[in-house]
Amino acid sequence: MTVNKLTASTPARGVPFYTPEQTLPAGTALDTGAEVPTLFTPIKLRDLVLQNRFVVSPMCTYSADDGHLTDWHLVHLGAFALRGAALTIVEATAVTPNGRISPEDSGLWQDSQIAPLKRIVDFVHSQGQKIGIQLAHAGRKASTLGPWHVTPGRHEVAGPDVGGWPDNLWAPSAIAWDEGYPTPKEMTVAQIEELVQSFVDAAKRAIQAGVDTIEIHGAHGYLITEFLSPITNQRTDAYGGSFENRTRLLLDIVRAVRGVIPQGMPLLVRISASEWMEHSGQPSWDLEQSKRLALLLADLGVDLLDVSSGGNNPKQHIEVHPYYQADMAGEIRELLRKEGKGEALKIGAVGMISTAEMARSVVQEGGKLAGEQDRKIEVESGDGTRARADLVLIARQFLREPEFVLKTAALLGVQVAGPVQYHRAPIKKGRL
Repeated sequence: MTVNKLTASTPARGVPFYTPEQTLPAGTALDTGAEVPTLFTPIKLRDLVLQNRFVVSPMCTYSADDGHLTDWHLVHLGAFALRGAALTIVEATAVTPNGRISPEDSGLWQDSQIAPLKRIVDFVHSQGQKIGIQLAHAGRKASTLGPWHVTPGRHEVAGPDVGGWPDNLWAPSAIAWDEGYPTPKEMTVAQIEELVQSFVDAAKRAIQAGVDTIEIHGAHGYLITEFLSPITNQRTDAYGGSFENRTRLLLDIVRAVRGVIPQGMPLLVRISASEWMEHSGQPSWDLEQSKRLALLLADLGVDLLDVSSGGNNPKQHIEVHPYYQADMAGEIRELLRKEGKGEALKIGAVGMISTAEMARSVVQEGGKLAGEQDRKIEVESGDGTRARADLVLIARQFLREPEFVLKTAALLGVQVAGPVQYHRAPIKKGRL
C-alpha cells in the first residue's frame, strides 16, 4: 500500500480513486463500554459486520436512465455512507424491464447496468461502509408515473408516450390495482419460472458490481406480495390457493438466489407483515401468516427479515401509531427466538423512525420510552433484556438529515468516529 506523498495519509483500499482511508468507518462507537446503546454496537450477518445498527432503507427516487444509475444516485447514496450509515441499500431495482415501478426506476436486467452500480459501490466501500441492493418486480403496480407528476396518493399510469408499458403488466391473477388502472396479465408458469431466473441473473450482476448483500423485495403490493395475498392471488394451480402455494414464488426465488450468492453474503427479504385488509371480511395476508413465513425463511438461509406492511390494496385500513410496524417486527422476532431461530434470522424494523430516542428504543436491550407502559412492544430475550428488532431501516429521516447517525450519537452521548475530512466540524449535542 502506497502513501500519498502530498498528504502522508494512507489511501482507501480497493477503490479506483484516491481518498483517505477512514481508519474507523464513520458511525463507529469510540467507547465500547457497557453504557453504549445497542444502536451503536456491532452486528454480524454471516461474514458481513456492521459497526452500528443503522440501515438506509431502499428509497425509490425515479431518477435512473433506462434502468442505469447515474451521478444523482452516487451523490444521494454516498451522502449516507459518508455520514455513518453502516449499510446503505440501493432502491428497488427491477429484474426485468416490465418490473419497474416507473420508466425512471433502477434496473439490473442487463450487463450495461453493472458499471454505474459498481461506481456507487466503490465509493461506499471507500468510506469503510457496506452497501446492498434490493431486487424487485413491481407486478400490477408497474408502469406508473413518478410521484411528482401525479395527484398525491395516486399511482397514475405511465403510457407508451412517456416510456410506459401498461399493456404488459404481470400479476398472479388478472386483477387491476384499482378502478381506472390497467388489468395485468396473469402470469403463465413459464413466465414465473423465467422470473425466478431473472432474479438469479440480477443477483449475479449485483455480485459483479461488488455489493455486500442482496435484499428480495416481497412487500408493498409489488409482485411477490401479490402472490402472497389471497385477495390478489386467485390462481388454482401450484402458485395459488393454500399458504404453501401462495408462498411458493418467494421461496423459489430465495432458494435460487441463495444458491448463487457467496456463502458468506447475507440474504435479506422485505415483506409486508400485513396487508391491513382484515376489515374486508375475506381472507388476506396477515401477521400470523408472516410468522409462518419467517420460520420457513430462517430455514432457507435468509439472514434478515425486513418487516414493513401494507401497499397491496387501496382499501387498506392501517392502524397508524409510531410503532405500528415495530410492533409486528417484535412479534415475529419473539416467535423466532422461542423457536430457536433468532440467531439465524435477524429482524429489521421500519416506519416513522425519526428521532434518536425512537431509533434507540427499537433495538435497545431494555428500557421504555415515556408513555409506552401500556404498549405490547417489548420482547423478552433469553438474557433478560428486551428489543423489538436487531436493526433499524430508515428512509425519510435520512432524506431530512443525511447526518442522522452522527446527530443521534451526539444526542445519546455516544462518541463516534466521523469522516476524517470533516474533523474540524464534529457534531456536538450542545450545537444541535
